[in-house]
Amino acid sequence: MEPQFAPEQKLLFRHVLELLNRHGVPYVVSGAFALHTHTGIWRDTKDLDIFLTAPDADRALRLLRHAGFVCEIKDEVWLAKAHRDDFFVDLITGMSNGVITVDDSWIERGRSEVVLGVPSRVLGAEELIASKMFVTRRERFDGADIAHVVYGTRGDLNWGRLVELAGEHWEVLLWNLLLFRYCYPMATGHVPAAVWRDLLGRLHNELDRPQPNAEFRGSLIDDKMFAIDVAEWGLPDVEKRYRDARNPKLGQSQAAEAATGEEDAA
Repeated sequence: MEPQFAPEQKLLFRHVLELLNRHGVPYVVSGAFALHTHTGIWRDTKDLDIFLTAPDADRALRLLRHAGFVCEIKDEVWLAKAHRDDFFVDLITGMSNGVITVDDSWIERGRSEVVLGVPSRVLGAEELIASKMFVTRRERFDGADIAHVVYGTRGDLNWGRLVELAGEHWEVLLWNLLLFRYCYPMATGHVPAAVWRDLLGRLHNELDRPQPNAEFRGSLIDDKMFAIDVAEWGLPDVEKRYRDARNPKLGQSQAAEAATGEEDAA
């Protein structure tokens, strides 16, 4: 059933979407609204999740501050928050481990929908899956959401795009698809045979040619569950490398504008 949003919550969410529309800030709505679009499942939510590129997120933050929101960059790699009263808007530019980054193609591929009465764009199914692939923590696991998206769309997905989004992390995609297959064995065909052959063929090649010098990647799954590997066993912190390499980060465009203003003043 559709959540019963408090009137002030609904008004705030509408205000944010209308503000971004009015000022031409490109975005897609994710979270509970995207899940409903692609599966029919409603989930109660206190937050409005909006995906943007980092420069556009900086623009959105400036607009929201001017509109009276309290804004904070929680993590320059991927997350800023804006809130007023008890309700929040999350501005998301990628995933926390730095592997998945929102770029313009995510916005362009968004699906035109009406969200709480406001014409908006909602995150595409392929990008929704990609955004959830690494959410595998003990306290939060999005594998069921991915299974529901594949099942709910009956596999009507751009599989080439999805494999492209997974990139070198195709094993994480395969892992999630195996979970889907385990849960819905009668719907194995929702994943095209060519995709199964491709991903399983890659796995067979890896198994046939073990790489003793291959890098530990556990921290990309969860930096806490695999903390001992890095802190005590001397294995590399690959997550840190991805996060450090993430560019641009939130706040960079604001810092650049401030620096330019100081130079002009000088």
